[in-house]
Amino acid sequence: MADNERFKDVDPDETREWIESLESALAVHGPERAHFLLEQLIDHARRSGAYLPYRPNTAYLNTISTAREPGYPGDRELEKRIEAMIRWNAMAMVVHANRKGTELGGHIASYASSAILYEVGFNHFWRAPSDDHPGDKVYIQGHSSPGIYARSYLEGRLSEEQLLHFREDVDGKGITSYPHPWLMPDYWQFPTVSMGLGPIMGIYHARYMRYLEHRGLIDPKDAKVWCFLGDGEMDEPESLGAISLAAREGLDNLIFVVNCNLQRLDGPVRGNGKIIQELEADFLGSGWNVIKLIWGNRWDPLLEKDTKGLLRRRMEEAVDGEYQNFKAKGGAYTREYFFGKYPELKEMVANMSDEEIWRLNRGGHDARKVYAAYHHAVNHKGQPTVILAKTVKGFGMGKAAEAKNIAHQQKKLGEEDLKYYRDRLNLPISDEKINDVPIYRPKEDSPEIKYMKSRREKLGGYLPAREDKSPKLEIPAIDIFKQHLNGTDREISTTMAFVRMLTALTKDKQIGKYIVPIIPDEARTFGMDGLFRQLGIYSSVGQLYKPQDADQLMFYKEDKKGQILQEGITEAGAMSSWVAAATAPANWGVPTIPFYSYYSMFGFQRIGDFAWAAGDMQARGFLMGGTAGRTTLNGEGLQHQDGHSHILSSTIPNCVAYDPAFAYEMAVVVHDGLKRMYEDKENVFYYITMMNENYTHPAMPEGAEEGIRKGLYLFRQGDKRKKKRVQLLGSGTIFREVIAAAELLEKDFGVSADIWSATSFTELRRDGMDVDRWNRLHPDAKKPRRSWVEKQMEGFDGPAVAATDYIRAFPDQIRPWMDRHYLTLGTDGYGRSDSRDNLRRFFEVNRYHIAVTALKALADEGGFDKKKVAEAIKKYGIDPDAPNPVTV
Repeated sequence: MADNERFKDVDPDETREWIESLESALAVHGPERAHFLLEQLIDHARRSGAYLPYRPNTAYLNTISTAREPGYPGDRELEKRIEAMIRWNAMAMVVHANRKGTELGGHIASYASSAILYEVGFNHFWRAPSDDHPGDKVYIQGHSSPGIYARSYLEGRLSEEQLLHFREDVDGKGITSYPHPWLMPDYWQFPTVSMGLGPIMGIYHARYMRYLEHRGLIDPKDAKVWCFLGDGEMDEPESLGAISLAAREGLDNLIFVVNCNLQRLDGPVRGNGKIIQELEADFLGSGWNVIKLIWGNRWDPLLEKDTKGLLRRRMEEAVDGEYQNFKAKGGAYTREYFFGKYPELKEMVANMSDEEIWRLNRGGHDARKVYAAYHHAVNHKGQPTVILAKTVKGFGMGKAAEAKNIAHQQKKLGEEDLKYYRDRLNLPISDEKINDVPIYRPKEDSPEIKYMKSRREKLGGYLPAREDKSPKLEIPAIDIFKQHLNGTDREISTTMAFVRMLTALTKDKQIGKYIVPIIPDEARTFGMDGLFRQLGIYSSVGQLYKPQDADQLMFYKEDKKGQILQEGITEAGAMSSWVAAATAPANWGVPTIPFYSYYSMFGFQRIGDFAWAAGDMQARGFLMGGTAGRTTLNGEGLQHQDGHSHILSSTIPNCVAYDPAFAYEMAVVVHDGLKRMYEDKENVFYYITMMNENYTHPAMPEGAEEGIRKGLYLFRQGDKRKKKRVQLLGSGTIFREVIAAAELLEKDFGVSADIWSATSFTELRRDGMDVDRWNRLHPDAKKPRRSWVEKQMEGFDGPAVAATDYIRAFPDQIRPWMDRHYLTLGTDGYGRSDSRDNLRRFFEVNRYHIAVTALKALADEGGFDKKKVAEAIKKYGIDPDAPNPVTV
């Protein structure tokens, strides 16, 4: 009832006078003056005490009126024929895949709803990278990939065999399911099918483009970042989580296109409401330029006849669940339940057939109106733009799926449905061949193929396309970290060692300008605040205020040319910036080197999906997991203490992970990463944990460098003359407990311990698996290969004990290649707050537990008296009946 009250006009004459005044202002002075007058009226009313609640919504109509639509530059007859071929082939490849079985899957309906949105872009807007232009970056919605492949087939970029092997990646004949740069490295730019990641990555990518421009790393151009999204996808928190940043930064190089087909995977997005109106409010309230593209040109004559506003009123009243029905159930249903609500509306369409009513089109299926929206978007200044385009899911699929809840899962079409689809697309496929679902392509010299190629030629080339044109960098010799290789006299943390290395890198003449430090909001925690003044914090507007700490040496300095990306409290945003920087070699031809420093617990656990996407995108850069380990960040407790990030990072095939204990280890690892990623251009990225515990760092042992890189080296050899020997392994801060345990064993029990630093259990495991695979597949080889672990342990006797600040699954990774009794200690269970000593005692990873574990291993092998193990437990104050930390 309240909604109907809005439409009542208690004084039509007065209303008409106000409207006439507004029309006069528009005619004489233009929309800016009219807008100013309205703002002044609202301000005066509020100052007079009137309560005027803000309504961030406009009428349920197209933002761009027919009078403001520019002329269409393309040949629509040719384009329609091309669109028909693409639609058919996109459907055909999915149908063929599913005729082989039900395993492969695929989607038809998403692209069917968005075909025009893509085709207008491909034909008239999206520029490919060239010598003169960096190209537009297009985040293509993952479920629409069949249509993109179908277009590339017509262009001659993909073969019919590839289309017929859709979703068959293994033998190299097919094409991958969704946009996956790892599997199609010369084609796809961005992986987007993990819904929600595309929007936030696109926002930070557009901001990173500005960063590169302001720092002089690329020339300013009019390139755009386009993000294609689904209306259901906008419910992901990442989809809307950063839209205020885009407005705040004035990213007019960013365009969102939200395909509002009103349906999720299982049903309506907002059956009881209007998703377009809801999204308009979200974006308009955040400061975006919003373009609503709701109605196609067939509605224009009806809207012109709507002198009383009844049609507009009915458009406002109907909810999305009804709009879905109007398309799914045909013209007669729409006549009765949409127009039939008001006699005047029913009379308005009395001369129209049911077919004509059903064909009243939505804006996202009208190329001219899509062109108008895109034209206004690319020419808008000062704000990012979102286009909310209303479409029909499964458009053109008829009774099989069009506008039905099952549309997303529809992967097969029967013969009658195929004939309907063919007839609707007007393709020359005979009834005899229809059931074969042939892939269709006209002759090479056909007008359609010529037109497609000419349009792309004018726009610089084909898209999507990916090519790394960045130069190889000349990485300075490892001597740049000389002070860390030689050890330290004073106590510092590995975090502080890293900050000093980062500072040295930024000063290097060859690569310094490419270093991109990224921090969420923890610079002072990591001791990185000294970089504020040296490098500056990037701000698109510089610094418009005098910082509170301006009188201090390390003041908070914002700068338009600032090198640091200080992102605030947003791990997802900071990671998105890292991804943009880590993929800049392929996207912008600039080999930027991002170092993203953050609480390790808020790394892979919190933004693991982004890290996986980064691997898919062949990202290169450094993730620096700060305050790492379960017992290092001792006062912060359960949610902050990281005991498993290394296990999570190990699941990403091209993530190279290390847990260095000493500054020289970190120096070797960082230098190795720089060489592999930016000199050899290897598609890996590095995860390095760093701690906040201060201690002195020794010099690098002679010959240790290769072992550091491979993941294991001998730090200190025990007394070879002693029969009672053990092998002790450790990493990170717990490695110091391992060293102390070796001293206890020697002093208290006469047991000699060889001490091994395991800088990367993950890399050791990968090496072992690679060796095992080779041996398995070469059974007749004269000399089987041996893993790095096996080769290092040769000649060293006794059981082995490994201890780390992570769960036991971390050191357990190398168990298959330890040819001896192997015991592991770790920090399984929830973290908690206490002193480091107490936490290490609680988790049973301190020197005393390591020593006792080594003695018990010796006793189990008959090389040590078990009674002495019990004596050691008592001597070191270990409570054998203490609760298991895993269950406490």
